[in-house]
Amino acid sequence: MIRLSLLFSSVAMTALAPAVCAQQGPTADVEEGVRADIIVTGEKSARTLQQTPTSIAVVTPEKIARETLITIQDVYNRTANLSETYGAAGFTIRGVSNNGVGAGGQADAASVYVDGAPIPKWALYGGPTDMWDVQQVEVLRGPQSTIQGLNALAGGIVITSKDPSLTRWGGDARLLWTEYNDRTFSTAIGGPLIEDELGVRLSAERRNDRGLIYNVTRDEYDDELKSLNLRGKIKWTPKAIPDLEAVASYNRVRRDGGYLYEYVRTDVPNYFNRRISTGDQPSRGRIDSDIAIFNISYPLADQLKLSSVTSWNRSKVHSQIDTDGTAQDIQAIDNRYLYKTLTQEFRLNYDGERLSGLLGAWYYRRSGSINQNSRVNIATPTATIAALLRANGATAAQAQFISNAYAAQMPVIPVRYIASQPDKVETVALFGDGRFKLTERLTLIGGFRFDHERNRYAAETVATFNGTLPGTGFLGAAYAPIIGLINQGVLGLVDDASSPSAINSRTFNAFLPKAGISMDWTPDLTTAFTVQRAYRSGGSSQNSARAELVPYDPEYSWNYEGSLRSKWLDGHLTLNANIFYMTWKDQQVTAYFGRNAYDYNTVNAAGSQLYGFEVEANANVARGIDLYASVGHVRTKFTDFDLPAGATSTVDLDGTQFPYAPRWTLAGGINAQFGPGFVANLNANYRTSVFTGVGQDQDQYKVGARTVVNGKIGYETDHWSLFIFARNILNEEYRQYEYAAIHQAILGEPQTFGLGASIHW
Repeated sequence: MIRLSLLFSSVAMTALAPAVCAQQGPTADVEEGVRADIIVTGEKSARTLQQTPTSIAVVTPEKIARETLITIQDVYNRTANLSETYGAAGFTIRGVSNNGVGAGGQADAASVYVDGAPIPKWALYGGPTDMWDVQQVEVLRGPQSTIQGLNALAGGIVITSKDPSLTRWGGDARLLWTEYNDRTFSTAIGGPLIEDELGVRLSAERRNDRGLIYNVTRDEYDDELKSLNLRGKIKWTPKAIPDLEAVASYNRVRRDGGYLYEYVRTDVPNYFNRRISTGDQPSRGRIDSDIAIFNISYPLADQLKLSSVTSWNRSKVHSQIDTDGTAQDIQAIDNRYLYKTLTQEFRLNYDGERLSGLLGAWYYRRSGSINQNSRVNIATPTATIAALLRANGATAAQAQFISNAYAAQMPVIPVRYIASQPDKVETVALFGDGRFKLTERLTLIGGFRFDHERNRYAAETVATFNGTLPGTGFLGAAYAPIIGLINQGVLGLVDDASSPSAINSRTFNAFLPKAGISMDWTPDLTTAFTVQRAYRSGGSSQNSARAELVPYDPEYSWNYEGSLRSKWLDGHLTLNANIFYMTWKDQQVTAYFGRNAYDYNTVNAAGSQLYGFEVEANANVARGIDLYASVGHVRTKFTDFDLPAGATSTVDLDGTQFPYAPRWTLAGGINAQFGPGFVANLNANYRTSVFTGVGQDQDQYKVGARTVVNGKIGYETDHWSLFIFARNILNEEYRQYEYAAIHQAILGEPQTFGLGASIHW
């Protein structure tokens, strides 16, 4: 309760962050507690945050610097109704995971964009999503299918890096060092090559982290990290073609570190402070990411602008993990992902006195493959063996006795599994979004998207028995023929998982409308209500046990949302809120069919609903003191669950909650400037308990609530700063996931102190 009191007493409202970097000093407006409105671009129109009914949380460069945000995961944990999931594997927006909620399907439900380029989900935990040299992060909560299209049913995260300056040369550099030998070196420099016409900006960040989880078997840290992030940007505004603007950028990331999640042994004393692992195989994640982006815009008339955005992305990921977590060589996974993504968008933006909006065309193509090389153990299927024996004349009692005896000899079936799964997704779309002022105060909102997708999924698998079969005489000579029959049946089950190359192609068309109304009650008070449809595309799912490709259909949702945008006390207080209700049908879930643990595939079998709200506030309470806070609440529930004939799943989703969907998320903090250059920040975030699994037994997979408090204090001038920072000041001991049966867990970050220095010129 003391920690919660600290949270709620110190973060009652949100602060006004200065409109300029702290190194450049405050302006007169900031001293008076007033700043320029934040411009959001995630909806592809330059509007202020107060003019946007969509629920958008904005992270500015000032917040990044004041809270020492390093990775996108830091943003997840400090935003209302946004939360991380399984380690660094992903995130939820309003309780909906970026991978979907029913453990089925391949399309994303939410995406991350960097300078307009979508980042594949396989690279999110170590791709180009770190916060150095970032101009703005926008978290768009709720369906964005009308504007963003593919993979935006839950929302999206838009990261924009800093552009080059065309007027002056300058740069930034930063050094961070923590007590656990996490060393981060960052720098950026840029300026005009031709004044007012051609500019360049180069940035780099090198991170070396010793890690926290010591592997006693391999004598090394499982989560040791080395990464290099390089970005170059060129901006061109030729005087020969007035008002033309072109920006080209290239981003290269090389990351060698821990797997996207790391387990800690929980059967040792004081495991929060003494984090060890015992796996004999490497637990690593290597990511090579290259992104090229070219944006160009030109005004065709005073109120009409044509834009083109082209992106190319190549992501290569190599993931390895010891899945049994022991010093014995039992199970291991070795997966390689290689994907290339190309996008092209053309857009017309119109900004008239009464009518404003955009009309665009979009093309998306992603191609690549997953190559798996795994050694797995499948629990010996005694029920299947007993059925085989009964089919060959054994009584029920005899079949049960023999199958149990066989399982005692070989509790698991060791299998080497090699698979190649290439796929290609191609989408074209026409979309529009507009506003029409009926009166000076009343505005109609409308939009649409027609989306045509064709995806092709292929799979080729080779499964081989990777162990020693029980001898036929272990029950005596009389049973030897029967044991021989069972051995042949086991080999047959393994062989059934092998298949030659098979290909499924699917085509989908979706019409996604949007409508709403907005009312400006005063210049500082606006309310709006919108309704829009969203979808997640269908595809094909491989049933590994049967070596089959099984098609599944898209899923659809309707979202109903009200919004409030307001300013109070002459702009010293900003209070924004959104309330929402969403219905969801034809959800893609996983169904099991009984042959063994790998006899499953995706089916459309669920429906659900969710509702809740977000409230965010910023306030300047005194000269040099700002407060900021956010509250998010969401209730999720599966309302329908109807598996197809033949499914043997015992997990019933009906009436259960979504996994990793905290009902309450709270965050906030205080910024203070005092004395000649002294600055401080104290911030906290709270998340209620979550279920890490799905189904009626999800109480067994529950991790508790947690409150994390962070802080920073330092001395700043116009050109340099020195500071100390702390993460998890109160040393909250919390889990992100726990696998109690094998004494392993994913733990939250421990109490960590660090030093930092930065320069600006």
